[in-house]
Amino acid sequence: MHNLSATELLTIWEHTLNQSPVHRALGLLTVAFPEYTPEQLARLSIGQRDTLLLNLRERLFGSRLDSTIACPQCQQQIELAFSTSDIRVEPTPSGVNDSAATAMSLTLEGYKVNFRLPNSIDLVSIETCTPADHAHEQLLHQCIQSVTRLTEDNDQEETSNDVRQLPASLIDAIAERMAEADPQANTQLALTCPDCSHVWNATFDIVTYLMDEIHRLAKHILQEIHNLARAYGWREADILEMTSIRRRAYLELLGLG
Repeated sequence: MHNLSATELLTIWEHTLNQSPVHRALGLLTVAFPEYTPEQLARLSIGQRDTLLLNLRERLFGSRLDSTIACPQCQQQIELAFSTSDIRVEPTPSGVNDSAATAMSLTLEGYKVNFRLPNSIDLVSIETCTPADHAHEQLLHQCIQSVTRLTEDNDQEETSNDVRQLPASLIDAIAERMAEADPQANTQLALTCPDCSHVWNATFDIVTYLMDEIHRLAKHILQEIHNLARAYGWREADILEMTSIRRRAYLELLGLG
């Protein structure tokens, strides 16, 4: 993992500001993890990708995460505080070059299905899909590599991988197997409302959370640059070469710390 400089953070923020969350995450990871090619990062399973984002979040902002959420029953705003270790469920990816690591098969309902885990390329392809059910069907269709129908004579014949033509129980089993194999892809927080005692699970999306933090950090750095440039006439590049500690020290001298 590469330590991101203030200049790199601003560049990433600027270049990905109007992109989709998936593209923003990949742009960030490409700079932060130069040991992986962009293609390798894009083909990581969603859980593997999110594990790298959690590791990067720890490096940039520490392990503590703070958030707020509204209780779905009484609408009370609840403050949350938890750690990256509380939601990390798998180790850092090590075999990013081994596509077999995300390949699986399942035999059920007279079918044998070979499939793989979804990756960021798949998510990009369904970004404009509506409604949600259609996006889910397309995602599964892309991940199903082959479908073989098992006959009564134990013969095998290739058949369509059209999700709509497969038994619902088989589709559900494939989705369940994917979730079991890539648990970091769907991080759930078990919550209880302190006011009405309502209990529910809430999804935590590290992509949205981290990119929001980087957005706020970029705005903060730009404000520092603005104040120092106005006070001393320094160039942006010279200010960004300073450590954050030195920038804050100058701002304190100006009464802006």
